[in-house]
Amino acid sequence: MKTLYKPENWPVNVFDELFGFRRDFDEMFNRITSRRPWAELPEFKRAFSMTPAIETYVDKEARKYICKVTLPGVEPKDLEVHAQGDLLTIRAERKVTREKNDVEYFESEINYGVFERTLPLPEGVMTEKLTAEYNNGVLEITAPVAAVALPRKIEIKSTVPFTKQIAA
Repeated sequence: MKTLYKPENWPVNVFDELFGFRRDFDEMFNRITSRRPWAELPEFKRAFSMTPAIETYVDKEARKYICKVTLPGVEPKDLEVHAQGDLLTIRAERKVTREKNDVEYFESEINYGVFERTLPLPEGVMTEKLTAEYNNGVLEITAPVAAVALPRKIEIKSTVPFTKQIAA
């Protein structure tokens, strides 16, 4: 009965595949629990190798949207900012500035490579008036927000005084 159906991609030995999966899982678990889990990843497994911190908010008093991205070590010419519809795309590349000449690293925690992030813009952001400034390793993107998109407090009116409601 075992030989009646055998898919083309069926492994020669099911246990080899099972133990291969176990080895891969153990490697992933060991990388997560080690002191520096990102250091063991080979370059081809990292699509985007750097992940800078991002902060976005709407300043209600100034009526503007603000997005701050920390990108130390990135040249302004290696930055791109695009807005399309209600999406903001930020792309940057931190390039290696030194040559690898038989150097023995004691620590290597600086990530180099490409970063890309697409963020949804809040309702009312005027994308045609977006501006970007890069200063001291921080990219700051701002845009005005339409007044109709900002939240407003609505006054609640009561027709019957509160004391009469309790007495009833």
